[in-house]
Amino acid sequence: MFGELDGVETTILVEEGVWLPPQDVINIKGNATMILMGERLALNFIQRLSGITTLTRKFVDAIEGTQTKILDTRKTTPLFRYLEKYAVSIGGGVNHRKGLYDAVLIKENHIRIAGGIKESLSMVKGEIEVRNLFEMKEAIDNGATHLLLDNMTIEEIKRAVEVRGDSDIILEVSGGVTLENVREIALTGVDYISVGSLTHSYTSIDLSLILR
Repeated sequence: MFGELDGVETTILVEEGVWLPPQDVINIKGNATMILMGERLALNFIQRLSGITTLTRKFVDAIEGTQTKILDTRKTTPLFRYLEKYAVSIGGGVNHRKGLYDAVLIKENHIRIAGGIKESLSMVKGEIEVRNLFEMKEAIDNGATHLLLDNMTIEEIKRAVEVRGDSDIILEVSGGVTLENVREIALTGVDYISVGSLTHSYTSIDLSLILR
């Protein structure tokens, strides 16, 4: 960002994606007027994105030792999605689809409009949201290979993993995921856990720009 302002030189003092104690992270030299012109915008970027990365890292650390991966969602700030998803990846999370153009996710409203799970999957193949084991079995019977288990209980998720068995069906959990329960969910054996709070409920990191 400072590259767009004349007479400002920046030096990154830390490695990206490393967990750090409070310390200097960037050294900025140059024209004071230009530095102050870019100060707030630069802090907005760093504070917000570092907050996303930090929260993502906490979720990733919470499920360490399992085979499950943490996914982000499309619940992002308008015009800020690519940066926010980049921040998730730096924190160790995995980017889900970036929009409506790069992957199909058949959700509850789509199913209702189409007239049911079978009807939806006859129109288009893709990941499909299911709310219980009955819907899961119906989706599998109609060719689904990637299931989004929406707001299921731990016992339902465990049963879903059993139903999946040794097949190649991908199971993703969504809804009500917190740092307190994410490990319990991961230990059921699902492939992915999607966490909307990574990009809509993070806390910005407290950083300041101080002139010396």
